[in-house]
Formats: sequence, structure tokens, C-alpha cells
Amino acid sequence: MSRKMVLIGGGENGRILENGEKAPYETELMDKEIIRLTNKKKPNYLFIDHAMDFSIEIQDSYYETMKKIYGERFGCCCKHLRSDELENKEYVQELVNWADIIYEGGGNTSSMIKLWKKTGFDAILYDAWNKGKIICGISAGAVCWFKYCNSDVNENEFTLLECLGWHNAFITPHCDEKGRLESSKEQLKDLNCVNILMSNCSSIEIIDDKYKIINENCSNRNFSKGYVYKAYIENGKYNIVKLKESKSFLSLSLLFEKHE
Repeated sequence: MSRKMVLIGGGENGRILENGEKAPYETELMDKEIIRLTNKKKPNYLFIDHAMDFSIEIQDSYYETMKKIYGERFGCCCKHLRSDELENKEYVQELVNWADIIYEGGGNTSSMIKLWKKTGFDAILYDAWNKGKIICGISAGAVCWFKYCNSDVNENEFTLLECLGWHNAFITPHCDEKGRLESSKEQLKDLNCVNILMSNCSSIEIIDDKYKIINENCSNRNFSKGYVYKAYIENGKYNIVKLKESKSFLSLSLLFEKHE
């Protein structure tokens, strides 16, 4: 079985904002690619916004937004696994077995990882990934699979967080936002790995030992299209390069090695 992931650095999904206005939909290319990877006309989509484990109401609202995309727009069969249901092992395994796509949303990465380790859900997800389920997500749901991530504590305050370690790299979401680049550069000094920095409207698709970058246009922001950087320290020097989009897959080792 191929191990498949689509990781989205950030972006709006058409949700209704607090002022009553509708946010733009910025992840269409990524959502279509996630569905395409299943090779099914109506794949099973499981939403798991456990990074919002502090509020069941927010999880339910988030799911309704995602169901409009994956269910109404793209025709997937959709189900929701809430954070308060993780103790029911039989039910959890039933939903995971049913799913073709498992999608984690954004929120508190640290809280989510603690919950998964406490309930053993991290092991269930790892097994699902190895069995060919498509693991994907945005923001917290994109970075949690790596060894480390740059995580926000408060506004403009960031910390280095140890994550699940499925891939040996340090990853930063929303790198176009204030403080992300600067804090990631400082955190990288203590690590012996590369830093992958993803803007809003950007994504990385990983299939086994290959990867490619998919970026979405984002006219509602102060840049026209999403982007991905790779940063690393070599011989005491900080290096940062912009990674090119490619229709064909590249070796994953190129992404994680300290060179351009």
C-alpha cells in the first residue's frame, strides 16, 4: 500500500466569519487532489478536528463547513469523529476502517497531540496511513506528522513543539504571517534538520518517498499565490530557498536534505 499525505499550510475554506461575511475558499486545488488520490468517484471522508478539542460546538461547526466542500461540492460521503468520542475504541476503529480520507483541521497542535497519545489514536492513525488511507489536513493538521513544528502560543508568540515524528523535519505553517519566519529561524539553531515553511494557500503532497508542491492563487491576501520555503543551517550559515512547483514528483530526500 502507498502511504499518502496532503499537507496544507493554511487558508480559508469558505466559513462564515464572526461579522457574518463569508470567507473566501482558498484550498480548492488541494481538496480536489485529495479526492483524486482515492481513485473513487464518491470516497469516504472522515473529518477529525481534534485540534479544537476545547469545544465540541466549534468542532461540529467546522465539520458542517467541510461537509459543504467535500460532501455537497465534491460528492464525498462524510462522517465526523469528535474528540469526545476517542475513548470508544470500537467506534473509532470502525470509522477509520470506513474512511478513504482522514482530514485534521486547524487549532491547538499541542493539545491535539496530547489527546491522541492519551487515547492511543496516534497509533491508529499511523496504522491507517500504512494501510493506504489518505492522511491530510491544514495548519495543525498539516504539521503534526513531522518531528517538530512552529506553533503559536499567543499572538506573535511562537514555540518549538515536538510532534509525532513520522517525517524527520521541522515544519512551519502560515509562514507569510507576522513572526513565523523570524521565530522559525531562531528555533532552527537548536535542530539538526531542515525547516519547511509553508504559506497560506500552499501544500505539499507526499506519496511514499516522493513529493510535489501544489500552490493555490490567493488574491485576497498580500501575495498572489501560495509558496513553500526550505531553510537549513550549514557551516553556521542560515540558508533559505523557495521551492518550485512541479507537476511531476521529486525524491523526498531532496526535500529533507540540507541543499537547494
